[in-house]
Amino acid sequence: MSKKRQAGDIEKSSMNWKKTLIISLLILVAGAVVVFIIFRTEPKAQRGGATKETAMLVDVVTVNRGNFSPTIVTTGTVVPSKDILLSPRISGEVMEISSGFTPGGYVKKGDVLLRIDPSDYQNALQLRESELLQAEADLQIEMGRQNVAQKDLELLEEELAGQDKSLVLREPQLNAAKSRVEAAQAAVDQAELDLQRTTIRAPFDAHILSRNVNVGSQVAPGQNLGRLVGMDVYWLEATIPQAKLRWLSFPGSGHQKGSPVKIRNRTAWKAGEFREGFLYKLIGSLEGNTRLARVLVAVEDPLLQQTDSASLQPLIIGAFMEAGIEAMEMENVFRVNRDLIRKDETLWVMVDNKLQIREVEILLQDSEYAFISSGLNDNEKIVATNLTTVTDGVPLRVENSDEESQVQTQSSGGTQ
Repeated sequence: MSKKRQAGDIEKSSMNWKKTLIISLLILVAGAVVVFIIFRTEPKAQRGGATKETAMLVDVVTVNRGNFSPTIVTTGTVVPSKDILLSPRISGEVMEISSGFTPGGYVKKGDVLLRIDPSDYQNALQLRESELLQAEADLQIEMGRQNVAQKDLELLEEELAGQDKSLVLREPQLNAAKSRVEAAQAAVDQAELDLQRTTIRAPFDAHILSRNVNVGSQVAPGQNLGRLVGMDVYWLEATIPQAKLRWLSFPGSGHQKGSPVKIRNRTAWKAGEFREGFLYKLIGSLEGNTRLARVLVAVEDPLLQQTDSASLQPLIIGAFMEAGIEAMEMENVFRVNRDLIRKDETLWVMVDNKLQIREVEILLQDSEYAFISSGLNDNEKIVATNLTTVTDGVPLRVENSDEESQVQTQSSGGTQ
């Protein structure tokens, strides 16, 4: 009985599971049918409203011809116009050094910088002076002998040939005595020069950059005593593209000045501080690596020794500076911000509310502007906005302007 009951329970459980599975499948099929019917019977919206073709909104800049002076910006290094290594022309021991002969000091032309022990040169001068006196005495004696010889010749009353007469009158001895006097005089002059050279003076108004000796130092001719630079003028060695040289003015003589230049030190000076200079010379060689032309800009009174102004800064040798060179005036040209110059030297011009890509001729570009000689007309409007679509004829409009393009509307039915 127990086995029959177990078999019956198993059969009953199997029947319940099958019934559940069938019901679930029926529910899924019914749901799929309902979803299908919904999608099939859904109303479709038709696109029949108005369409708008709107011109691109841009900013424009109006240009006109005029006369302008470009500013060519370059960089360079400050160098002195006068630069020497001071050296003695005699040897000896340094016995005195001036307080002005100090690194960073300033001296005037003729100021004593140092003195070398003059004792040996004083003794040498006295010796040469005594030799001169002896030579002059010998000359006087020889002249006396010549007078005696002249009288003896007159007593003989004989005519002698030219060479014999010269020997009788002791003319060779007289010439030799005169030569010894001249040599002795030259020796005295040289001794005086050597004595003067024991005092070393500044050859020009100078700024002392270095000093290499002290009291007690032994010096020799040609030895480096220190470095001196002139204070009147410093130069800025700068480089400029060769194509821009024709717009610059260089002086024709020492009394003229070239193109004005404003020199700035962006890293060390305050904003707005600058020094004024002028183009001085075009160096006749190109810079080795960049092949740019080399020029000299002159700055007078670079150390402010003659100018009392708290708003100016002194120049420092070796400093890297920026120079803005004022070029010659360009007549009857357009000045356009160089950011508006597009690829292949073109401009985007707005003509009749449409884009026009215009080729132009650029004479020169400085750090801010391009100067254009042809390709534009007065009162034309240049597009200043960067566009994604750049083709001739693209419609444009300007905000808050009477030239704003009209919106074109096309109707094609209603909405269902």
